[in-house]
Amino acid sequence: MARYNNIRLITPRTSSGNLPRRYSTVKYPEIPKDFSDIYVYATQGDRYDLLANDYYNDSSLWWIISTANYEVSYDSITPPYGTQIRIPSPSRLSSILSRYESLNFFNDII
Repeated sequence: MARYNNIRLITPRTSSGNLPRRYSTVKYPEIPKDFSDIYVYATQGDRYDLLANDYYNDSSLWWIISTANYEVSYDSITPPYGTQIRIPSPSRLSSILSRYESLNFFNDII
């Protein structure tokens, strides 16, 4: 999934047209806990992108695991060693991605 393809493009209206394009802030959906979620303990060398590749066969979906564990490590791609990590079930991917897309839907012109 090209995660930034649907992010709103903000292009200010000017007569010169020389202003750079900007993208709005990415919004991530809340990922509530579910009985189907998988729980693992972080080991040495774990990273969210590697976990996403292992569980979803797509390392670009690392943000799903990171968002589901925002209280563990909200500013790093590496979960702290020994912490319990929640991995949303692969069966939930389509609904999570759908919510992500609805929050960050296509280009707007300002």
